[in-house]
Amino acid sequence: MKTPLWFPQSFFARTLWLVLIVVLFSKALTLVYLMMNEDVLVDRQYSHGAALTLRAYWAADPEDRAHIAAAATLKQVSADQVPPTEQHWPYSEIFLRQMQAELGPDTEVRVRVKSPPALWVRAPNLGDGWTKVPLYPHPLRGQKIWSVLGWFLGIGLLSTAAAWIFVRQLSAPLKRLVFAARQLGQGRSVRLPVSDTPSEMTEVYRAFNQMAEDVEQGARERELMLAGVSHDLRTPLTRLRLSLELLDSDSELTEDMIRDIEDMDAILDQFLAFIRDGRDEKPESCDLSELVREVVAPYNQQREQVRLCLEQVPPFPLRRVSMKRLLTNLLENALRYGGQGVEVVANLSGDSSAPYVVLSVLDRGPGIDPAELGELFNPFIRGDRARGGKGTGLGLAIVKRIASLHGGSVELRNRSGGGLEARICLPLGLLLPRDAV
Repeated sequence: MKTPLWFPQSFFARTLWLVLIVVLFSKALTLVYLMMNEDVLVDRQYSHGAALTLRAYWAADPEDRAHIAAAATLKQVSADQVPPTEQHWPYSEIFLRQMQAELGPDTEVRVRVKSPPALWVRAPNLGDGWTKVPLYPHPLRGQKIWSVLGWFLGIGLLSTAAAWIFVRQLSAPLKRLVFAARQLGQGRSVRLPVSDTPSEMTEVYRAFNQMAEDVEQGARERELMLAGVSHDLRTPLTRLRLSLELLDSDSELTEDMIRDIEDMDAILDQFLAFIRDGRDEKPESCDLSELVREVVAPYNQQREQVRLCLEQVPPFPLRRVSMKRLLTNLLENALRYGGQGVEVVANLSGDSSAPYVVLSVLDRGPGIDPAELGELFNPFIRGDRARGGKGTGLGLAIVKRIASLHGGSVELRNRSGGGLEARICLPLGLLLPRDAV
């Protein structure tokens, strides 16, 4: 949805509006509370009535004051009989301010709500001494402070909720950028909309879109270049192979040359497979067990070279051709170095909220130095010192790319008793759990 023109277009303006709205919201609710709180209004009126009574008492003739005091139940007391005041915010302050406003700024007020409730007032502008004014049984209810606190707590919670909603709206473009960056890292084509974002993020989105376009264009050009190289090299390689096969000589040198040509052709295939990592292939719901059996079948035609141990796994989206390439690369490595002890194991792991599939290819070869395990997934890196020197060093790099393309991970582990395990974790949901092992 496009942002309306009247809506703030920058982060600064939106934050300023957020603070202003929350402050005005809090003030409005506070005003509503003060207007609706009858206790405050009653106490103001009561203090006003007490002030009028005292003014009438002191304005009367001395001989009439006794009659007024008896009628209004007023009592003259000495200073030593006046108890200390009790603090009941905001009611004590209301009485004090009201009395000082009506009887003079030098007026002193003492308030007691404990039985018997009373009000002691000394107004030098009217007369000397303290006058005790009785209060009604419940003029000030101290427990009402909790209603005040509860109301202001509610205001704070509502203001916080409003601020949370606005901040969430402000952070949404950043979250969208993070998600798009992850999608781009997984090889997906993604673009960010620039029409409904704050002005500061518009330039960031444009730069991201330009970067994504440049990355995809570079990948297309690289793929086209390697495809051209592969095509141009395969023609003379095929000619050389035919020429060697047509030679009458059956020397060992001729056979070695043919094998070298076949290796060169396989190297070209590996380069193309590394560039075309399957990102253009659409995922389809596949049965992993059937796919594994399909890949392993050619290796077990003459005799069983690969043992299967497959648990029932529910179908989930896979790039079929890419997964076959992944399994083939792992099986080729395992058979080359592991001899007869090659196994393929698949099982379901994780809990119901985040299930994932563990696919392992195991062998009983010499294993790899633990210090080299993390580097073998880099292109052109081979574990030569432990497991021989053939290959291009792209097989495991291709495996890692395909696993990442499916949102999964790959790990190499040395096995107890000798050998290596290549473990692939593939999520059945959207994400792979962090504790996937």
